[in-house]
Amino acid sequence: MWRDLPFFAIAAAVLSLDQATKALVRGGLALGESWPSDDWLIKITHVTNSGAAFGILQGQGFFLTVTAAITLAAIVFYYVFPPFEHGLMRAALGLLLGGALGNLADRLRHGAVTDFIDFPRYPAFNVADSSIVIALAVIVGFFLLAEGRQKGTEAEPDED
Repeated sequence: MWRDLPFFAIAAAVLSLDQATKALVRGGLALGESWPSDDWLIKITHVTNSGAAFGILQGQGFFLTVTAAITLAAIVFYYVFPPFEHGLMRAALGLLLGGALGNLADRLRHGAVTDFIDFPRYPAFNVADSSIVIALAVIVGFFLLAEGRQKGTEAEPDED
């Protein structure tokens, strides 16, 4: 049970932070409104996205909801079964779960995902999106390092 606590705590923290920040943005800014002024590099801009990352699949809410449900099932499956027994991988899966739940909650409650972190010349995103990207980077990095170590071990001759 203690082994599972970080996974669920990370997922709950990401989900809570994501939903709280989105609620603040929806309550404090009109759709399309930005804060602070345009002179700032990073702004908070209230936008919605009915599609997936980078605005693809606009208006495909049902497809994206079903895909998110399948993704959530896969996260739980990989959490329960190996190869994700390493603590770092469990933390990454917690980030992934929290982010996926955050965006799914928006899609179900509002019909679209609220995005608000706005960099110049880059699509707006949110806490859930950031969590998902970090989780995927950790997972890919973990497997690349593990593969490199395995190849390094296979290349070393046995000393008898």
